[in-house]
Amino acid sequence: SWVWLKICLLFALVSAAGRAMAGVTIMMNGLPGAMGKEVSAACVRRGFKVANVALTGPGCSGSYQLTLEEEKVDQTIELVEVNEANTAKLDEVFAKAKAEYGDGLICIDFTHPTAVGPNSELYVKHMVPFVFGTTGGDREALMKRVADSGVYAVIAANMCKQIVALQATMEHMATNFPGAFSGYKLKITESHQSGKADTSGTAKDMMAYFKELNGESSFELENISKIREREGQLAFGVPEDSLAGHAFHTYELRSEDGSVHFQFQHNVCGRRTYAEGVTDAVQFLAQRIVEKSEKKLFNMIDILKEGAMR
Repeated sequence: SWVWLKICLLFALVSAAGRAMAGVTIMMNGLPGAMGKEVSAACVRRGFKVANVALTGPGCSGSYQLTLEEEKVDQTIELVEVNEANTAKLDEVFAKAKAEYGDGLICIDFTHPTAVGPNSELYVKHMVPFVFGTTGGDREALMKRVADSGVYAVIAANMCKQIVALQATMEHMATNFPGAFSGYKLKITESHQSGKADTSGTAKDMMAYFKELNGESSFELENISKIREREGQLAFGVPEDSLAGHAFHTYELRSEDGSVHFQFQHNVCGRRTYAEGVTDAVQFLAQRIVEKSEKKLFNMIDILKEGAMR
């Protein structure tokens, strides 16, 4: 009967999700950075294992102790620096990790804009699926490299569910109502912790949508106001206890005569909401791998449309 068929289909979906969850081990590349720590903890809470090795940047090699009292985790993670002189060691790291963790190995990358090229090349070379939250670098080359390789990946500048929904809404507006704000002057201001090297990837993505809406083709990356200094951050409304970890964005559209003013804003204190989104991306990607999905390159809007963000 139709009801029995629906029950069987539901059971198959639940089984696929369970298989995907049970076998996942994440390699947290970007430790000992703040986002790497937050994401590691979120992955443990979600039920994923954490590999005992990870990639890191210049001057950070050694080890990191992942200690989570509530989850009863106390694990030493070897940190291996990515550089040309370390090529043989890096190849060995991936060979061993693939042998130990099998098809359940998924890399997570929150590193530095300068690592976008080298790290993604490693994932492609060793055909290891990955979730890529690092912003900056040559995005066009990144997307082409991954698309041509056939490796499974989620690449997104922002992994917060609500902000992804806003981005999807703005993309819809830009596609269906181009020029709706024609003649309006665009202003974008973003503030992040002082250690963030590049302009916000979310601001860059949103800029493209707003340019379609107001037709201001001359608005470029350098026109985005980037705040990284304490005084400016406080003046922008960032709480003092969030200076070390925040993401505040304001997008403004003002009519030529100044009589009409639209403002879109999203402000986040801390990193936990992003980390939880990363775990959604890992689970989504693991399920696509189990299902042998023909599509292999995804973004967070794909995950949101699937209803796969908690």
